[in-house]
Amino acid sequence: MSPHPELSQHHIVIVGGGAGGLELAVYLGRRLGRKGKARITLVDAARTHLWKPLLHQVAAGTMDSHADELEYLALARANHFGFRLGRMDGLRRADKEVCLAPTWDEDGEEILPRQSIKYDTLVLAIGSQTNDFGTPGVHEHTIMLDSPESAERFHERLINSCLRAQARSKGPGEGRFTVTIIGGGATGVELSAELHLTTKVLSSYGMANFDPEKDLKIVVVDAGPRILAALPERLSASVAHELRQLDIDVHTNERVVEIRKDGVQMASGKFIPSGIVVWCAGIKVPDFLKEIDGLESNRINQLVVHRTLQTTRDPSIFAMGDCAACPQGEGQPTVPPRAQAAHQQATLLAKSLQRMLEGKPLLEFTYRDRGSLVSLGDYSAVGSLMGAIARGSVFIEGHIAKWMYWWLHKHHQIAVNGWFRTWLATWSETIDWVRNPRIKLH
Repeated sequence: MSPHPELSQHHIVIVGGGAGGLELAVYLGRRLGRKGKARITLVDAARTHLWKPLLHQVAAGTMDSHADELEYLALARANHFGFRLGRMDGLRRADKEVCLAPTWDEDGEEILPRQSIKYDTLVLAIGSQTNDFGTPGVHEHTIMLDSPESAERFHERLINSCLRAQARSKGPGEGRFTVTIIGGGATGVELSAELHLTTKVLSSYGMANFDPEKDLKIVVVDAGPRILAALPERLSASVAHELRQLDIDVHTNERVVEIRKDGVQMASGKFIPSGIVVWCAGIKVPDFLKEIDGLESNRINQLVVHRTLQTTRDPSIFAMGDCAACPQGEGQPTVPPRAQAAHQQATLLAKSLQRMLEGKPLLEFTYRDRGSLVSLGDYSAVGSLMGAIARGSVFIEGHIAKWMYWWLHKHHQIAVNGWFRTWLATWSETIDWVRNPRIKLH
């Protein structure tokens, strides 16, 4: 017997602890790691996991990110996989090694040196980041809502701006503080509705001189002909009407050509003076992944994969979620970068990798669009359900849509934590909702 039996086990390394990567690590840990059939390691640059569709609530302050975070080390211990802290920045396919950049603390002290991790099978689930499309001024003058840190930074700036508006006496005709959201997809629309709710609640917490209707303006800008292009046109129009009822300005067919310190410049010549600009338009995969060590990638740096989710130039490397360009069929676009696609791919890979170790052929991925849901905070929710209930699509709005949006989050929690822990967490959330302020005030 080998003195180090764990070294002789097949080592599956998963890079990226987002929705899909974490679910896959949990599935494989329970099915393979617990039985000693393989060694599973999850790698992520953060120490905790937050479900990405919640970022707009963190930014608005209607959710405390620390209350919903999941600790990777605790999850690893409970689900029989290992966790390594680090940010991937390279790959050596010949040596089957993933390269991790050094990790530093906030004072510039090195926590971990540059590392490398050996693998037998590698799964890249790195996700995506906001795409600025080369627009001048984006990095200097906007907040990109693609991480808990950026969401918290936005929230702090919002609270500070409201406090200034409360303390400052305005002269006649002086304009309102404006938050401009670039991108009319789900993130931008959901953020605008949550912000409207936040400012209403803020004005009730002793801010006598702060009136959200007079002191704050929320604007949504999109280059397309309508917001929420992924939803049916009827639902898109319904949401646009709802936002305008909340006094949120919606500008469509407006392409942003420059972000300046004092506002947003459109190709049409229109200029929106802005105190805070949030960029939520488009996605791309981190630049380091582009053709990394000879792997095939597309124009937004996604790794091109077969329907087995294996990369086209290395069968021992898989890619899933937003960082993968997976075909759906001849003449069809690739699988869209959505949370439901990452969940479906994690489920398939959990079965496929087990089959691979048993010498069986891999399964092929078929994307099943279950529809879309968009939350407008406490005001409403809209969506379309596809396939599961009826042929075509079923439109839902109001309380049913809000309940289904809530259930999506719970479904992810159950996949990671199981039914009992999710039940306990839900009771804890209910108690916190009663005990704590309606929004985070700091």
